[in-house]
Amino acid sequence: MKRIVLGVQYDGCSWQGWQRQPHGKTVQNRLESALTEFVQQPVDIVCAGRTDTGVHAIEQVVHFDSDAKRELFAWVRGVNALLPSSISVRWSAALPVGESDAFHARYCATARTYQYLIYNDPIRSPLLKGRAGWVFRPLQSELMREAAQALIGTHDFSAFRAAECQASSPVRTMHQIDVTQQGNLIMITFKANAYLHHMVRNIVGALVQVGLGNHPPSWMADLLAGRDRTVAAPTFSPDGLYLAKIDYDPRWALPQAVKTAPLFWNYS
Repeated sequence: MKRIVLGVQYDGCSWQGWQRQPHGKTVQNRLESALTEFVQQPVDIVCAGRTDTGVHAIEQVVHFDSDAKRELFAWVRGVNALLPSSISVRWSAALPVGESDAFHARYCATARTYQYLIYNDPIRSPLLKGRAGWVFRPLQSELMREAAQALIGTHDFSAFRAAECQASSPVRTMHQIDVTQQGNLIMITFKANAYLHHMVRNIVGALVQVGLGNHPPSWMADLLAGRDRTVAAPTFSPDGLYLAKIDYDPRWALPQAVKTAPLFWNYS
């Protein structure tokens, strides 16, 4: 028996989120179906972080246990042959199972990076539909960058927590938030130990209000201190949200990707 770990990429436009549902129209449903067909036995996978409807993953990490004897490359090419074009296994690894400190995709994660892509242009782009949030009024990214710094550190993020969030505590540690701009594309990168439901999209909504000039950068600190979701900005669209990277202890030696931005973002 081995614990198989996969790096998975998907286009969220085609799916109603990650988590398994009776209707079967989720990434987990479809990936489990392909794996079950590949090994000819039921497969139950665990992911590093669930994503909502319309949210993409540049590198989701999942694990499951299997006694099927397959070469590592077969877990990539063989499973991809059974998946639709909107989901792809990018890499695989095999780790020991049954040990007291066995790898776990969720509980062994030390940090998670999300990226939100905004298309800031007076005219919407059909090429970016579902892949970037659209703001037609000019944004001042430097003000957004200044406002975001108030969120760095360990805080109560109740002001950015969805009403239906089931987390036992609203306290999270934000390691970094970067706001970068290339032409009419603005990328907001978040790295935290974990997130509340809709936390990233709620923060993006507030940063956009600052970028539009509707509030000063200090408003972000006021929201954080107030812990009142009802006075913050509306939840922003899921279209431009990407689960970009999951951090793990190097001892697991996972063959994770180096590049973490959407493919149309300029890496130079």
